[in-house]
Amino acid sequence: MSKLKSLNKFTVTNIKCYGMVIIAFAILYPMLQADMISNKISGLLIPICAYVVMAISLNLTVGFLGELSLGHAGFMSVGAFSGVITVACMQDGMPAPVKLLIAIIIGGIMAGILGLIIGIPVLGIEWLIGKISKKTMDYSSLRIVQWAFKVIVRCVYVGLDGSGLHFSMKSAEALGMDAGKMILNGPQGAVSISKISTFTAGILLILFSLFVVLNLVNSKTGRAVTAIRDNRIAAESVGINITKYKLTAFIISAIIAGMAGALYAMNFSTIAARKFDFNTSILILVFVVLGGMGNIPGTIIATTLLYMLPELLRQFSDYRMLIYAIVLIVVMLATNSPRMKMYKDKITAVFKRNKNMDREGDVSNG
Repeated sequence: MSKLKSLNKFTVTNIKCYGMVIIAFAILYPMLQADMISNKISGLLIPICAYVVMAISLNLTVGFLGELSLGHAGFMSVGAFSGVITVACMQDGMPAPVKLLIAIIIGGIMAGILGLIIGIPVLGIEWLIGKISKKTMDYSSLRIVQWAFKVIVRCVYVGLDGSGLHFSMKSAEALGMDAGKMILNGPQGAVSISKISTFTAGILLILFSLFVVLNLVNSKTGRAVTAIRDNRIAAESVGINITKYKLTAFIISAIIAGMAGALYAMNFSTIAARKFDFNTSILILVFVVLGGMGNIPGTIIATTLLYMLPELLRQFSDYRMLIYAIVLIVVMLATNSPRMKMYKDKITAVFKRNKNMDREGDVSNG
């Protein structure tokens, strides 16, 4: 018990995060193999994994960096379509896990490049505003990255034949392919996708994202990022490069989101660009806020429960979204109410007092 008491906050958070993910996998995987889970629930497992990874990556930007991003689904879409194109170009004889791994890596790289392209001008504008007026600098941090959606491939046609890839912004006929297969079909999105995503791959991606984010937060870079969030002016006064650390966190968040997008896309036979719209970004932001900004274990739990809830309520077709909205309001009030926090502190104090009494009793008996 004394050893557990001596663990620092970072170690406790690691144990909570990795522990709940590993325990969930240990319980669900044997049940999947034994067909003990309904098709409705099993069909949600991979999307849940993808959204958990998305929420973890967004928490890095919103929770630890303190920057509002309402275009996070744009990075997810870039990863999704990049992964689809990557898999379509691979040989049929290549093992599915290898294809999925390469697609996830490529999706992350492409999303990271987009994050770099977006991040440099946006942070530059913020720096310029800060030089003009320190008072308005904080308002500029409420920048909305929703215009990232404009770079989503909504009306792009991509095909593959013996001569390679063909691109067009006009129509499928403009590709000029005599034979071959369509990969992206304009407004219809990606078609004929190889469904190679697995629950195991989703869990591994969650563990990878946890490893990256948790170690980043506890590193020198992470401490600089949280210092910028807490007091930008003070951080800048002690020599912290604001643009460098903000851009680093933003790009890492984008890379993880792109990986989640590739995993998500490979779970469906077709996927359209409208799946990654503004509402998806808001949904992920809701998961982060309700789970707790900067609270990774809470984010994992909130994302899992709130993503499953609409599907579990589908039988109440007329009232499904009403019930979902009520649950969201109740959870938000419960997590942000001062009275609820007071009750939580009282309960925690009682448990601590009981543990101290037990420890004192053990010492006296010894």
